[in-house]
Amino acid sequence: MAEISAKLIKELRDMTGAPMGDCKKALTECDGDMKKAQEWLQKKSAATATKKAGRTAAEGIVAAYVHHDGKTGVLVEINSESDFVAKNEDFQQFARDVAMQIAAMSPKYVRPEEIPADELATQREIFEHQVRELGKPEALVPKIAEGKLKAWYADICLVEQPFVKDEKGRRIADVLTELVGRIGENLVIRRFTRFELGEGIAKKEDDFAAEVARMAG
Repeated sequence: MAEISAKLIKELRDMTGAPMGDCKKALTECDGDMKKAQEWLQKKSAATATKKAGRTAAEGIVAAYVHHDGKTGVLVEINSESDFVAKNEDFQQFARDVAMQIAAMSPKYVRPEEIPADELATQREIFEHQVRELGKPEALVPKIAEGKLKAWYADICLVEQPFVKDEKGRRIADVLTELVGRIGENLVIRRFTRFELGEGIAKKEDDFAAEVARMAG
């Protein structure tokens, strides 16, 4: 068995943010293999998240983010089971990062389950039509359309989006799962509101163009 040095443990800790004890155990179980140790920690976090998922999370924080130009702002509510965890620095940093993600990526929903049934059905029909237009065999249409739907989720659903601060391309859902594994409580991104300056207000150019069109008609 490979010797597990303090340096190796710290390296895994810096890469994953997992507790030192978990990092040591992961490296021990994986005979010092860093890649396998990361996978071991990911599975442990996923198992912890599954166990915690049914527990009530009614504490937490509302995090805010305003872009430097003052034209985009976000409020997001992220819940924890206890007020103690709500004051945890990792939890608060995650909340701030999620608020920034929402400002940058402009999702419509937190998770796919929130998409209205009629909107989902319409989008599925659109993708199936696109696939048929490409001349794909009818038997493959539903499967290909389903793949397109998953890509669409990454555009409009927060938890399915790649985390903008993560070079590995992990989704927000993956980062949240890992955080649950480290903290040991159920954590839930509940809701958000995104504000964009002037959104919904007709611009003067639009008013002028509408008036010209009206006069021309």
